[in-house]
Amino acid sequence: MARQDSLWNRVDWLLISIFFALVILGWLNIYAVVYDEEQVQNIFSFDLNSGKQLVFIAGSIVIIIAIMILDFKFFDSFAYYLYAGVIILLVLVLIFGTEIAGNKSWFTLGAIRLQPSEFAKFTTALALAKYFSNRTVRLDRFNEQIKASLWVLIPIGLIVLQGDVGTAMVFLSFIFVYYREGLPTFYLITGISAAVIFILTLMVNQVYLLIGLGIIGVILIGFNYKKLRNVMLIVAGVILVAGVILSVDYTVSNVLKPHQQNRLKALINPDADPLGYGWNVTQSKIAIGSGGTFGKGFLEGTQTKFDFVPEQSTDFIFCTIGEEHGWIGSLILVFLFMALMLRIVFIAERQKSNFARIYGYCVASIFFIHFGINIGMTIGLFPVAGIPLPFFSYGGSSLWSFTILLFTLIKLDAHRMQVLMR
Repeated sequence: MARQDSLWNRVDWLLISIFFALVILGWLNIYAVVYDEEQVQNIFSFDLNSGKQLVFIAGSIVIIIAIMILDFKFFDSFAYYLYAGVIILLVLVLIFGTEIAGNKSWFTLGAIRLQPSEFAKFTTALALAKYFSNRTVRLDRFNEQIKASLWVLIPIGLIVLQGDVGTAMVFLSFIFVYYREGLPTFYLITGISAAVIFILTLMVNQVYLLIGLGIIGVILIGFNYKKLRNVMLIVAGVILVAGVILSVDYTVSNVLKPHQQNRLKALINPDADPLGYGWNVTQSKIAIGSGGTFGKGFLEGTQTKFDFVPEQSTDFIFCTIGEEHGWIGSLILVFLFMALMLRIVFIAERQKSNFARIYGYCVASIFFIHFGINIGMTIGLFPVAGIPLPFFSYGGSSLWSFTILLFTLIKLDAHRMQVLMR
């Protein structure tokens, strides 16, 4: 008992407090989504999503206790085994899984549905922490870069095969961890540049982009014409960018599915089809904007009550916050998430072991990408991607996976001094 008491004295109670604040606020907003003033039901009713979410919250408490009971060395010792186990589940769900909304990502066990891809974030974070904590790994070497990328590319490939591109995109957040552990800046800049070029090509006529690219290339060559190596690099760069620009139309038309094409169209110009592919984003922005500074009040959101925004308990739950609690409520929510992520980074930096430090950065990256994309898509800054808002969106798999991610870090942090003494 004394050992457990000392453990609870060492845990980061600030991070735990932020966790419970977000979970409780999320639960209340899920109730606001399903609330019907003509047929008022208790928030604890299992007929409502709020009642079901309460069961998931209770499950999270059980998960927290289990993590705290486990030996902290378990996560390091079994990192690769846990990763392999979830990879097997990702394969099995392709064969035996239930297809929902076009994605074959779920195991259905009676009334319970589990999404292995949510837990793959956790096991991939553990595997990367284990791999990078090996001091012989050097990300400035190309062969090491290839081997290191496989840890992320394997789950991405399997999740894409399930049809869940949104969840697969979350794994790209690990690029920040790779960069933190020594990946050359070139890759990060290249990835960001490719994304910018892709978006620009959708928004601007290709001919204008190619002309502009040619002008920039000529100017750069003019400044470097005496250096043959630089000229060759500029020409190669121009050809590569031109290839990306010319490939966008083909990629959008022949690689992306119709609903994915519509999501890109809605990002570029939602007003072009406000009753069709632009409906979700248009109604989302209306709901958030209608909240004004202070919001309409808890359970008073009209856009929420009349179901104008689809998937409002899950992907678009931020609309409820914006409508009922306004700019002030949204700002408080953003502040809480920023506090969560900054605290995670702070905890990661104070770790005595490479494994715990790298794992902490994995957790921060996952939360950052979920937070950024989810809120970004509700205000029209990012394509609708089906990515939940941590601790707010309805669902057991997402809540449990975020809980495991966070409390594993809290557990490792509580034992950081024991690592130093080993």
